[in-house]
Parts: sequence; structure tokens; C-alpha cells
Amino acid sequence: MNQGKPPSVNDTYSRRLHAVIPGGAHTYSRGDDQFPANAPAILERGRGAHVWDPAGNCFLDYGMALRAVTLGYAHPRVNAAVAREIDKGVNLTRATTIELKAAERIVELIPSADMVKFAKNGSNVTTAAAKIARAYTGRTYICVPRQHPFFSFDDWFIGTTVMQRGTVSSHYASTLLFDYGDVASLERLFAEHPGEIAGVMLEPATTQGPCSPACTRALTRDGPSCDCIRNGGNFLHQVQTLCLREGALFILDEMITGFRWHMQGAQTYFGVDPDLTTFGKAMANGFSVAALLGKRAPMEVGSILKEGAERTFLLSTTHGAEMSGLAAFLETIRVYEDEDVVGHLWDYGRGLFDLLEGLSTRHGLADHFVMDGSAIAMNFITRDRDGDPSMALRALFQQEMLRGGVMMPWVAVSLAHDAAALAQTEAAADKALAVYAKALTDGVETYLEGPPLKPVFRKHN
Repeated sequence: MNQGKPPSVNDTYSRRLHAVIPGGAHTYSRGDDQFPANAPAILERGRGAHVWDPAGNCFLDYGMALRAVTLGYAHPRVNAAVAREIDKGVNLTRATTIELKAAERIVELIPSADMVKFAKNGSNVTTAAAKIARAYTGRTYICVPRQHPFFSFDDWFIGTTVMQRGTVSSHYASTLLFDYGDVASLERLFAEHPGEIAGVMLEPATTQGPCSPACTRALTRDGPSCDCIRNGGNFLHQVQTLCLREGALFILDEMITGFRWHMQGAQTYFGVDPDLTTFGKAMANGFSVAALLGKRAPMEVGSILKEGAERTFLLSTTHGAEMSGLAAFLETIRVYEDEDVVGHLWDYGRGLFDLLEGLSTRHGLADHFVMDGSAIAMNFITRDRDGDPSMALRALFQQEMLRGGVMMPWVAVSLAHDAAALAQTEAAADKALAVYAKALTDGVETYLEGPPLKPVFRKHN
């Protein structure tokens, strides 16, 4: 396995990338500042749970295309389905048969959905959801949790972050922030803006879930062990009830949770019924497909059949229903059904969570390398000697994992991660945490080869 490319090779690729692409990649999460110095600056191909750089160095990957790949790279069934559809023309002049099949299939699959609009990225469908909420209710404000990092690159959301350069303040003035898990903070917004809130948009769960803290480690593929689904006691139920009472739309962004927590999304897992939902990432195993789904009444603001009704310019994209991507979506769903993909994600995730937590304890790092979340949505938190979060130590851990041939910028599990992958991860993490323990004593700068990682959302480079 790879020991990390010589810096000169990385530097050459990095310079070439930054010369022609602002930021060096088309997603900030793929940027140089998100990876340690010994990470490959560029990748050439992927198969299963592995990726290769142009020199042939191989890495076991836990990034999985920013969580968009759940079956594994270059899945043969998905690729074959895409190839068959490409041969039909890719993108025709009117709606296509596969567009109809895909729409009917996802509406059949997701209980909360009566209609769907497909698009190519998540930002477009979340912005469209906000537009529907405003058009349907005749109101202005959209509420989002301050703890959830990203909903859209459009001004209405990105202007609420520290990266406001180039945005228009009047656009993000219509977005209000509350605290996930604290329904009182959302109730205050409704009290301060009576009759003016169009919708509440949130992820169903991140590493922080909607159930009580006691449920966090008891989450299984079959659902929370507590009674919050049945008694309406979890935070999502509280938000849904509040939206219903106040006449606002309840909108779930399942870009990350969809097709991971449950085949029908985290909304089914946690037992709620949103008015609108956005999906993407895992729904097509890496192909560019996103979807806005919802109840018929709000979705029909984009209809052309109601004679004399005021028009809403919803989603109108040339490539939104590209045939190849929809073929990937349909075949991905078939693989999910044939191979119990969600069950594997939970089972492997539990094994990985326990493995990393156990190694941390064994190396005396229980207070410094901390596993957060659940088997299906985990994160590792790196803390310094004082217990403060450390991006330098996060870079060090990733650097040392790469020495063992494992690329772990975050943790995204796929069907292709198997027992051999878990064994390789254990071997790499055992060595990486040994170095981590030394760094707490000797200083991280003694072992870190390059600069610390940086948060994506920051005011200055």
C-alpha cells in the first residue's frame, strides 16, 4: 500500500489544478486545505472501496466521493445500466420514458412524496424547496439550524455563514437561524415573525440526532430503541407539529441521510411526514442526480395545468432529467433491494465505530480521539492536551492513516467496505493513534509534515 507521494509530485498537480480551477477542485471539500500534505493531490480512478492516483498508488477510501457513493466505485450493475441508457441518446427533446419511470419509482418508494422534480445538484433542489414554501404560503422567511453546515451555494443560505463575500444581504435576510434539538429556539422565531415564516428546513440528523441523548448509542438499523417515534417525542416530531400549527412547510434535507439511515430516508427511520424533501448523493451511486419531492399541493405551484393560476418558475434545467443519471438511480435502487445495502452500512459502521473507539481507549486517548454520532453517521473528533478541538491533530491522524494506505478525511461507508477493509483500517489506525499519543506529549509539530487542516467555512484563506 501507498506511503504517500513525494511532495514534488503533489505540488506539480496542485499547481496545475489551481492554475485552471478556482480552489483547485469543484467542491471546497476536495480542496488542498482539507487534506494532509501526504494525501494524493489528484486521483485517476476508483473501484469498490479503493481509489488510485495516476502513479498507481492505491488507497482504501472512506471519503466515497463526499458520501455520494454507497455501493462502491464503478459498480458493474449501475455502470451497465448507464451504458444501455446512454445508447438511447442521453437527453431528448421532450420528457423521456426513463424520466417517467424514475419519477414513478421514487414517488412509490418515498411515502411522503406525491410528485418529484429532478435536478443535478443539491443546492438547486434546496433552493427550489425554499421557493415552493414561499410561493405556497405567500410568506417570506425560511428557518434553518445553525448547526447544519450546508444547504445551498445560493445567497439565501450561504449568506448566513461567514463566507458572505459576493452575496446580497437582502437575500439572506430572509433566512432565520435556530438551534437543532431546541424547539423553544424555533418557537421564538415564530413568535417574533407571526404569519411570516414560510418553511423550516433541516437535516433529519447528523452525528446529532433528534432523539434523547440516551438513544444515541442505542440506534440500530431497525430504529431508535426509545419510544419517541410512537409518542411523537423526538425533535423532528416537535418541529413537524409546530409547522403544522403555524402554517409553515416542514422540509427535510436528506442529501446525506437519504438511502443510508433507511431505504426511504431518515424520515421513515424517525417516523415523520415532511411536506417537502430533498435527496441526492447516494441515490445514484455517484452519478449527478438530485431530487425535490413533496406533497401534491405545494409541489403543484410548478404546474402548468391550472388555467389562470399565477406561474412559479420552479426548476427548469436542461440536464435535470438526463437519462444516464436516472438509469443509475433506478439500478442503484434495485441493488439496494437485492443486497440489503442499508443493513450492511449499519453493520459495518457499528464494527468500525467500535474498532476506532476501542483503539483510542487502548492508546490512552479516550478524551482526545473521540468517536461521535452513531454507526450510520459517525465522526472522529480530535482534541489536544487541553481537550480543545485540534485541526492539526486531525491532519496528523489522516496523515498517519495514509501511511497505512487508508484515506479517511471523514467516515462514509459503502457496500464495498468488507472484512479485509476493516482489518486494514484497524492496522492503520493502531499505528496512527500511537503517533497521535506521542504528539500529545512531544507536540503535534514534531510529527505533522504539512500545515493543519482548515475549516471550509472561514472568513479568510
